[in-house]
Amino acid sequence: MTLPEPLPLIGILRGVTPEEAVAVGEAVVAAGITTLEVPLNSPEPLESIRRLVEALGERALVGAGTVLTVAQVHAVQAAGGRLVVSPNCRPAVIETTHRLGLKSWPGIVTPSEAFDALDAGATGLKLFPAVQVGIDGMQALRAVLPEGTRLYAVGGIGVGNFAAWRAAGIDGAGLGGALYRPGQTPEQVGRQARELVAAWRGAAETG
Repeated sequence: MTLPEPLPLIGILRGVTPEEAVAVGEAVVAAGITTLEVPLNSPEPLESIRRLVEALGERALVGAGTVLTVAQVHAVQAAGGRLVVSPNCRPAVIETTHRLGLKSWPGIVTPSEAFDALDAGATGLKLFPAVQVGIDGMQALRAVLPEGTRLYAVGGIGVGNFAAWRAAGIDGAGLGGALYRPGQTPEQVGRQARELVAAWRGAAETG
């Protein structure tokens, strides 16, 4: 069976606990978002990652966000994670992630950071915070990036502005508070995930 191409959306489960991680993750994946990150400033994040990896298997790409050090990259891999997302650009973190065969999505704002990240082996670039850079800033950055570079907008992205960012040339997005906030039920998160997926697909059709 050939699996469909995953949507270019990263579900950010900041603040999720191990006890609720699987139910929330299942709801998000059922809605069509199959890349999940548990930020390392969440409660027991590595345990949440372990449980998600065990429960979701090949149905999802699971890993960590807010990864700041090489040691944390190794810890994520040991927990079964295959994705490393950072708010910043640290070549040593990116190089280690790439060497271990994990997906690397470092945070960048400037062209210098973008090219440093690509040189270190980044899978793609996380424009963060996207609301600070804005669409005009993103387009100026996009103009100098190598062809084929994947650029995801993270920070302030959601149903209300997908269409504008898609039309401007962004490749994907990371979804935080628009998808999940601590204390929300899996049913709430699933509904929000479905709304976000529908909005992204609609933006793709009209962009």
